[in-house]
Amino acid sequence: MTDIETARLVLHPVDEAEARRVTAQAAGPDDRWATDYPFGGDLAAIGSFLRATEQSGDQRPFGHYRISTAADGVVVGGVGFKGRPDGGRVEVGYGLAPSARGHGYAAEALRARLTVAAEHGVETVVADTADDNVASQRTLVRAGFTRIGAEADLEYYEIRLGA
Repeated sequence: MTDIETARLVLHPVDEAEARRVTAQAAGPDDRWATDYPFGGDLAAIGSFLRATEQSGDQRPFGHYRISTAADGVVVGGVGFKGRPDGGRVEVGYGLAPSARGHGYAAEALRARLTVAAEHGVETVVADTADDNVASQRTLVRAGFTRIGAEADLEYYEIRLGA
């Protein structure tokens, strides 16, 4: 799998070796991580990616991608699908290190991943966020998602591709 480049970001498909470095919080000699990367959310996402890979094999192109800034190559977060599509539908998750938030990177990365999903026949991408995470809700809307409901402390969003 090749990198996905946007105007300001590079999304790189994470392999098992890189995922294990992230979960161990031990950067390799070629890794350029933001000082606050990895953070809790990314550690959880990478752990899920590793479990899915162990159970079902290579997840790409629906696996986890690291998000780096194109200008300096520093890793600032991750974005990925939570498994392979099922019935034309897949769930996405994302997160940025605190130092990278507020620049629109998450919405930019999400839009890039939506393009990949559409190219692979996905019809609907869903996401959820905590009801008090207004920044994440705004990110989803900026990426083209629509709020479809709420339950307990979660808000649910979706985007229909090709619609």
